[in-house]
Amino acid sequence: MTDNPTDTEQAADAAEASTAPQAIQEPQITQAERLAWLALALTPGLGQRRIARAVEKVGSAERIFTLPLTELEALNISAASAQSLFHGASMAEAEKEWKLVTESGGSLITPSDAAYPERLREIYDPPVVLWLRGDASLLARPGIAIVGTRQPTTYGAGMAQMLARDLAAHGLVILSGMARGVDTAAHRGALEANGKTVAVWGTGIDVIYPKENKRLAEQILESGGTILSEYPMGTFPAPQNFPIRNRILSGMSVGVLVIEAGENSGTRITARCALEQNREVFAVPGNVTSKNAWGPNTLIKQGAKLVATWEDVWEELPTQIRLEVEERMGSASPDDATASLFSETDLPEEQKLVFALMRPDEALQMDEIVERLEGKVSSSEIFAAIFELELSGKIRALPGKNYVKTF
Repeated sequence: MTDNPTDTEQAADAAEASTAPQAIQEPQITQAERLAWLALALTPGLGQRRIARAVEKVGSAERIFTLPLTELEALNISAASAQSLFHGASMAEAEKEWKLVTESGGSLITPSDAAYPERLREIYDPPVVLWLRGDASLLARPGIAIVGTRQPTTYGAGMAQMLARDLAAHGLVILSGMARGVDTAAHRGALEANGKTVAVWGTGIDVIYPKENKRLAEQILESGGTILSEYPMGTFPAPQNFPIRNRILSGMSVGVLVIEAGENSGTRITARCALEQNREVFAVPGNVTSKNAWGPNTLIKQGAKLVATWEDVWEELPTQIRLEVEERMGSASPDDATASLFSETDLPEEQKLVFALMRPDEALQMDEIVERLEGKVSSSEIFAAIFELELSGKIRALPGKNYVKTF
C-alpha cells in the first residue's frame, strides 16, 4: 500500500518549491534564427556592424527575411544586398553552407547564442557568425593570446613554448593563430601541459594552414581544444584575412603576450587591437641586435608589461579573473603547480655533463659537444646521453645535429 499526500501536504510542497532557487535557463536559439544570421553574414555588401545594427533595430535576424524591399533598404542596406535577402539568394547560400558545416562535424555560433564569447561582444566589430570545431565552452574561459613572428629565433620559440606551457598549467586558455613560428610553439606548449588551447584561423575551419600543422590541428581537437574562424567553409588563406582575424584573438583574450616581432610584423596589429579593446599587453624582451626584438622592446618602452615568467602575466590579471581560474583549477593555488625547469639531480653523470653545456637560447652542434667533453666522456656515451635527454624532453634537436635545452 502506498502513501498518498494530503491536499495540505501538496500545498506545502508547492509553496516550498515556489520559494526554492530556480535554475536559470539559457535562452535557446532556433535553427531558423541561426540560419538567418548565417544568411546575413554571407550576403555580399553587408558588413559586421551593419548587420548587427539591422538585427538590433528589427529585433531578430529571422525577422529581417520577412521585410519588404523598401523596409530592407530603410535599414541602410544597399539595393543589391536587399535584393539578395528578399529574393532568397542569401538564404540559399546559408542552407548550402549549413550543410557543409554539419557534414564536417563543425558548428556555428551567433550573437544570439549563449555560447557566444562575452569578451568578443565588447569589441568594435565582433563577427556575426563564428565557425567552430571542438569545445565551444572554452570561448568563455579566461585566456591569453600569444603572438609573434613566423620566423622566431631559438630563444623566441622556446619562450613561447615555455610561457604557454606554464600559463596553461595554471588554468589559462592559450589563444593563437596556428601560424608558423611563435603561434605553433604556443599551441604546442599548451598541449605539453595538458592544457586548453584555441586556434583562431584566417581560413575556413576545413582549410588547414600551414599544411605542415595538420597534426597540430588534430592534437588541439583531440585534447579538447577549439578551432575557430569567422570565414566560411573552403576559404583559402588570403593575406588580408589574417590581420582581420587578429582582432578576434585580442578580443577574446584578457591579455596579449608578444614574443618576437619585427617592425612591420602583423603582430603589431594584434597589439594595437588589444590596446584599443582595453586588453592587457605583455611583451618578452629581446636582444636589441635582433630585428625580431623591435616589436616587443618597443611595446615595453610604450608601457607593456615586461614578461620573463608566467608569474609576470598572472600578477597583472584582474583579481576576478584569477579567482575564476583558481576556482576552476580546484583547491590548488597556482603557486602549487610546478612549472620549473627540469631537475638535473637524478641524471646519470654523462647526461649531467652534456646537459650542463646546453642553453635554451643558443644551439650547440654535436661536434662542439664532443670537443668540449673530450677526455671526460667518450663520444659513444655522448651520443647515448643526447638520445636519452632528447627522449625525456630535456633537450630538443634542431636541423644539422644542433641541440638546445628545453625551457
